[in-house]
Amino acid sequence: MFAEYIAAAMDRASHEIIDDPEPFYGEVPELRGVWAQGKTQEECRENLAGVIEGWIALRLRLGLALPPIGDHSIEVPKEPKAVF
Repeated sequence: MFAEYIAAAMDRASHEIIDDPEPFYGEVPELRGVWAQGKTQEECRENLAGVIEGWIALRLRLGLALPPIGDHSIEVPKEPKAVF
């Protein structure tokens, strides 16, 4: 479920070259605030995948909904579980 969601998000990612020491920039427009940079396009893609993973974990931890990506979705539990 998570791997498919991340793969679908990566398929929708947009990339561009910017004027920066890490010139490769990528973002997933459907996932607000999800972006990454890298010195190479591959590094940017790896960083972006990591950002997506962290974004999912944070939203689940906070009990926030995750938008569907195409046919892929992750349901958020009604009540966040306590972590000890």
